[in-house]
Amino acid sequence: MQEKKELSLSIIENEIHPNEEFHGRIQVNYTGRFDTIVINSQIENSNDICNYTELNGKKINHPYARLSIYKKDLEQKSTIDFIAFTSHIPKNDISKVKFRTSIIQEHKEVVNDILVLQIKKKEKAL
Repeated sequence: MQEKKELSLSIIENEIHPNEEFHGRIQVNYTGRFDTIVINSQIENSNDICNYTELNGKKINHPYARLSIYKKDLEQKSTIDFIAFTSHIPKNDISKVKFRTSIIQEHKEVVNDILVLQIKKKEKAL
């Protein structure tokens, strides 16, 4: 039987398209102390970012690449659901975006998970 990861990140969509929302989930199985859970997004060869619009069912407007979630705001939940989007349009057909989620205790990262997805241009209708 496979052991549960202490922190795992998943994105429901297999690929992301410019200006379309995508849905993510962070599962926290970490039993140690921590202050914050952070999610970062980085789009290759670009200064563009992902904007976070919803966190656990609450609308937010977070136009930064790094989203910090304080432990006290989790309200004893072990799952964090979020919705985000990017307006990045790949120069070619595809760009890669790296998501990294981390658990932070006293300014130190103790656990992380990384996920890489593709941002694809929308195909033009004929």
